Amino acid sequence: MAILQRGLIKVTQKYGWRVEAWAVFSNHYHFVAHSPIEEETAASLSNISMELHSKLALWVNRLDDAKGRRVWYNFRETQLTYEKSYLARLNYVHQNAVKHGLVAVANQYDWFSGVV
Repeated sequence: MAILQRGLIKVTQKYGWRVEAWAVFSNHYHFVAHSPIEEETAASLSNISMELHSKLALWVNRLDDAKGRRVWYNFRETQLTYEKSYLARLNYVHQNAVKHGLVAVANQYDWFSGVV
């Protein structure tokens, strides 16, 4: 999960996104970020996803000796336009490890962004 976490931070920074929150798991991840101010849309999000997923797929397939296997190939995005939605999503990301039963308290999970 360290690879996914580092990759997420690196790729989002490369495209000028400001990440507010993240949580990574063995089979999925969540993050909340602000798109670059100079972008009228969040178009670079698909570039972030493609680059991150491509690099992770190569790494995982190399580990498993499974060349060409499809992994990390989709994503879903939501534009947060209201403060209430934004705060709810931040909470959701930070509490996701608790929701999945991995820890009793969110700050016990090593692979997330924050202080709750």
